[in-house]
Amino acid sequence: MPLIEVSIARGRSPEQLRSLINELHLAAEKAVGAVPENTTVIIREIEHEHWSRGNQTIAERNQAATQPATATNHAQA
Repeated sequence: MPLIEVSIARGRSPEQLRSLINELHLAAEKAVGAVPENTTVIIREIEHEHWSRGNQTIAERNQAATQPATATNHAQA
């Protein structure tokens, strides 16, 4: 009886999440011969402000990506 738990950043459509569930069920069937009725999939959607990598949240990365780049010039003496 496989239990598959997935954490994913919030923002996918219901159709995308349904597709993910389907593919995980198929993978469990193929990889370990799991019976679909005995396979449980749990998807946890994490808010962008609650997920970080490299000390930067997804929200911060997304915000930085939407802001225009600014060049900083430092004069050398």
